[in-house]
Amino acid sequence: MARLLVIFVSICTILVVAVHGDILRVEVDGAIDPITSEFIQQAVQTAQEESAEFLLIRLSTPGGLGISMQEIVQTILNSPVPIVCYVAPRGAHAASAGFFILLSADVAAMAPGTNTGSAHPVFPFGMENEVMMKKVQNDALANLRSIVKQRKRNYEMAEQGVLESKSYTAAESLEGGLIDLIADDESDLLRQLDGREIVRFGGERLELRTQGIPVRTLEKSFRQRVLTTIADPNFALILGVIGLLGLYLEFTAPGMIIPGVVGGICLLLSLLGFSLLPVTLIGVLLILLAIGLFIAEATIQGFGVLGIGGVVSMVLGIIFLIDSPYPALRIDLGLALAVTIAFALISIFLAHLAVRSHRSKVQTGEAGLVGLVGTVISEITPDQGGRIFVSGENWRAFADTHIPKGEKVRVVAVENLDLKVEPLDSGELARTRFSKASRKPAQ
Repeated sequence: MARLLVIFVSICTILVVAVHGDILRVEVDGAIDPITSEFIQQAVQTAQEESAEFLLIRLSTPGGLGISMQEIVQTILNSPVPIVCYVAPRGAHAASAGFFILLSADVAAMAPGTNTGSAHPVFPFGMENEVMMKKVQNDALANLRSIVKQRKRNYEMAEQGVLESKSYTAAESLEGGLIDLIADDESDLLRQLDGREIVRFGGERLELRTQGIPVRTLEKSFRQRVLTTIADPNFALILGVIGLLGLYLEFTAPGMIIPGVVGGICLLLSLLGFSLLPVTLIGVLLILLAIGLFIAEATIQGFGVLGIGGVVSMVLGIIFLIDSPYPALRIDLGLALAVTIAFALISIFLAHLAVRSHRSKVQTGEAGLVGLVGTVISEITPDQGGRIFVSGENWRAFADTHIPKGEKVRVVAVENLDLKVEPLDSGELARTRFSKASRKPAQ
């Protein structure tokens, strides 16, 4: 009988393990962006496929993009697997978009010393107007009501977090009924969750189990890690500047290859990073204007006015490039100034070299003979022409006047391998003889 009981318990244990998988954990630390949304969607799908007990989201964010927040909230509300959102570690916060994500979870928890709230809609650079602000605010409140009331949480406090940008400590959130529990750490959280009954968004009741169930962390894929890195607006800006300089150097000095390859890769990665961010057209146009002004400064010598205008235009373009009110999604002002000044100096210098090289006299080939002084070795007549010795070679030459043998002539043109020459006047002849005498070594 005892043996049968042991076998029965073992079978039940195997069945329970087969039905319930691990507890899966993801870390969300930073701004809410499209990559974060994709990561959480992927995590929910994995949790569903593995029949996870629940998905634990460790959250620490200053906020982020409204579209990405809506996608994450929608993913959480429609998740077949329970979602536990835990604001941690101590000192972390779930502000703005993080406030909505926290309240949408099946279980909302916070660590001591954390805070949440400050969810008033904001526009970039103070460009909001009263009508648009009212529309966005009403939409946010309607979204909040549909979440909070279904989760049986304090709507009045949540509403103040949106309308008045109020922020709440963990203790205030628990006392006011915004969250479900406070846990010192993850072990304490799992202990409190064991045996806890929750009501899913659809109304079904479910009991959570944590005792003896392993917790496994889901990491971002290599692609997501790369995208997270280049989606940092500051890093994307540096890549873009390196890319532009590399391509410009390749265009002005073809054949160097390495600047073109490196510049092309950096520029494409920069464009990929900015494609994940809310880029404004005015920012792009200001940066393009700045590049044009830098080139114009080196080309037509604007006495610094064009260069200064380019610096101002690029700084403004970089500042207005990202359409987001959150500092984590904007380009740092100090970096913008440093990059702009460096880019301006380098681009003006390269443009100046390119212009100077185009304007300089050709030193090779037939065109390089123009202006050189040679000696007539066979008299030159207007009808028959003659021959001269110049640049170490004998050339056929012709002139409009008769020039006797031994005279010095200057090449004025090259026509079909024949050199058109003219005799040197007395002043030029004297300078030529003096130049030769000065180069003759002393006896």
